[in-house]
Amino acid sequence: MTTNTASARYVGLGKDGKGSITTRSGVLSDQPYGFGTRFEGQPGTNPEELIAAAHAACFTMATSFALARAGHAEGTLDTQCTVTLDKDGDGFSVTKSALTLTASIPGITPEDFASIADEAKAGCPISKLLNCEITLERSLGD
Repeated sequence: MTTNTASARYVGLGKDGKGSITTRSGVLSDQPYGFGTRFEGQPGTNPEELIAAAHAACFTMATSFALARAGHAEGTLDTQCTVTLDKDGDGFSVTKSALTLTASIPGITPEDFASIADEAKAGCPISKLLNCEITLERSLGD
């Protein structure tokens, strides 16, 4: 079993509050977040951006391992993840996580690539965690 931790602190309330996020590894250390970073494009991060980063990283690694299991020895994978936050009554809901995978894998057919990417999506722990629509677009690069 592996566990990881992160913490968030919010000083002040509502739109006037200011927050910070810190991860156990220190990759994020008092990274600012709040209403302005979430809804007004101010510098800092927000929960949906962090979910998108986690999903892109997890899926890309899962795809890499699935390709290796299938006998592929080299290649490059680039994944873009877009997480959608929609108004839901008086609050908000994450309604979609869309993955766009661009890959350059020597000797793979489009059909094999599609099958392996679908396998990776099904096995990706973050894909399993998200209770929303997950869309996967694929393209093989040169």
